[in-house]
Amino acid sequence: MTVTVEGRADRRTDPAGRSPRRPQPPRQGRNRLWIWLFLTPTVVLYGVYTIYPVLASYWYSFVEWNGFDEAKHWVGLANYRAVLADPLFWNSFKITVLFMVAVVPVKVLFTLLLALVLNSPKLPMRTLFRTAFFLPVVTTTAIVGIVMQFVFDPASGPVNVVLRKLGLVADGINFLGDPKTALWTVVGVYIWKWFGVTLIYWLAALQTVPDEVYEAAAIDGAGPWGLLRHVTLPLLKPFAVIITLLTLESTLKVFDLMLTMTNGGPFYATEVVEIYIYRWAFAATVPELGFASAAAVIFGLFVGLIGVLQLLGIRAARKARGTA
Repeated sequence: MTVTVEGRADRRTDPAGRSPRRPQPPRQGRNRLWIWLFLTPTVVLYGVYTIYPVLASYWYSFVEWNGFDEAKHWVGLANYRAVLADPLFWNSFKITVLFMVAVVPVKVLFTLLLALVLNSPKLPMRTLFRTAFFLPVVTTTAIVGIVMQFVFDPASGPVNVVLRKLGLVADGINFLGDPKTALWTVVGVYIWKWFGVTLIYWLAALQTVPDEVYEAAAIDGAGPWGLLRHVTLPLLKPFAVIITLLTLESTLKVFDLMLTMTNGGPFYATEVVEIYIYRWAFAATVPELGFASAAAVIFGLFVGLIGVLQLLGIRAARKARGTA
C-alpha cells in the first residue's frame, strides 16, 4: 500500500525493501572530475620521481651498471654481499646510529624543558621567543651548511675569534677538519637547525592538558613541582613516545647538512649511509649504481624498521589515551 502526502514524492521500495538509488547530480559528477584533474599532476610527478626510483633501485641492486652503458649485467646477490663485506659501509652505518643516539635525547629533553617554560601564560613575549626558536627551521639546510663552514673556520671564523679573545684557545680549532670534533659540530648545528620542530610538537602536546586538571590539583595543594610530576608528565607520556620516534626518524635525513658541511670527511669521520650511497652512485670516478642501489635497499630496510617501531609506538600511545 502506497501513501501519498501532498508536497512530498511517493516513497517506493523494491521487493527487497531497499529504497531506490537516487541519481547523482550532474554538478557533483563534474566536481569530482575537476578534483581528479587537479590531482593528476601530483600523482604523475610523485610516481615518476618517487615511486619509480624506489622500484628501479631494487632492480639495479641485482645488476652491475655504471649508469652510462646501455648493457646491464645480472649479478644476483653479489652487490649485497659486497656491501655487507665493505668496512666503510659499516663505518657509515655506525656513524648514522651514533648521530641518532647523540641527537635524539638532547632534542627531546631540552625541547620539553623549553616548551614547559614557553607554555606558561605568565611568560612575557612568549610568542616572540617561540618564533625565534622556530626561525632556523625555515632556513634552507644547504645554505646553513655552507654558512657554517665560515662560522667554524679555524682562521677567521667567529667561533674561533671569540674563543681566542676569551683566552680559551691559543690557536683556532679546526672544528670541521678534525675527525674528533667534526661529527659533534654537525650534531650541534643539526640540533640548532631542527630544534623548533620538536619544540612545536611539545607545545602542541601541552595544549591537550585541560586547565581544569591543573585547577583541581592546585586546590588539592599541589605546587609547581607537584603539578609537573603528577599531572603534566603522566599526561604527556603517550606524546613522548610519538615525539621520540618522529625525532628518531628525522635524524636519518641529514644528507644535505652533512654534505655541505663536511662532505663525509675528514677521513670518513662524518660519512653517514646517505653520503656513502651518494659517493658510490654519483661522486665516484666510475659510478657503481648497482652497488649503491644495494646499499640503499639495505638502508631502506633499516628505515622501514624504524617506521614499524613508529607505528607500534603510535598504537601504544593511543591505547594509553584510550582512543584506540
